[in-house]
Amino acid sequence: MATPNDPHPRSRWSDLDRPPLDQALLRRRLLHPTALWTSVDVVATTGSTNTDLVDRVRAGTVGEGAVLVAEEQSAGRGRLDRRWTAPARSGLFFSVVLRPEPVPAERWGWLPLLAGVATATALARAAGVDTALKWPNDLLVTVDGEPRKVGGILAERVDGHSVVLGIGINVSLRAEELPMSTAASLALAGAPVTDRDPLLRAVLRRLAEWYVQWREQDGDPTRSRLHEAYVAGCATLGQVVRAELPGGDSLVGEAVAVDGDGRLVLSTDEGQRVVGAGDIVHLRPSR
Repeated sequence: MATPNDPHPRSRWSDLDRPPLDQALLRRRLLHPTALWTSVDVVATTGSTNTDLVDRVRAGTVGEGAVLVAEEQSAGRGRLDRRWTAPARSGLFFSVVLRPEPVPAERWGWLPLLAGVATATALARAAGVDTALKWPNDLLVTVDGEPRKVGGILAERVDGHSVVLGIGINVSLRAEELPMSTAASLALAGAPVTDRDPLLRAVLRRLAEWYVQWREQDGDPTRSRLHEAYVAGCATLGQVVRAELPGGDSLVGEAVAVDGDGRLVLSTDEGQRVVGAGDIVHLRPSR
């Protein structure tokens, strides 16, 4: 069935299974004079909400607090330029604009981790399913006793003054719709709530709370309690992992800490090593 928000029917699932987001309701609930969020736009489809907002920031047509949500993305991107695709209205795919100044630029690297903490805690409460973090910013839920990826976060700095944060969450995907066996959805994790409107509002509210708290503490991860919250929710710590580094090298070791810059600390046979970027594969819990 075609709707004003999605005029191009592509799925065999009906709008009763996957109703469109209510843009007017989202605006009423999220936009007010003292709120961080300044605009909320919902589009039926786009290539990538991150790309769209990056272009708008560069054009000077949006500022801090802009939120762009897509019912479907044809060229969604995750970390390391991985593709992120899902059926229309099956998840939450959105990006926001933040201008963290006057927080020192060297602390901006905490923003994707902040978004991970905010999203995981919001989903745990609003969706009713435990959500953990895989360093640096993958979202994990448990399906059939195994941790699986339900979402992820992508941060892009724009023109030195803004950061566009993109968040993708699989909400109602069935097993046959998953892009890979290690993926999951909130529905498959047994979430009692899969209505996307309240879930999106919950994530944006918690993201705003954490961002304001972090910014008021000049981006200090300790004073803002961000470091404490991230460590508490990070499922990578205590795991033996393989870190696949930029350039093709890799490290194997136990993930023992997240340092003050948000980097992962590994205990390896050659001593402690610090990983600032890369892909982490959980191998097994440490003994």
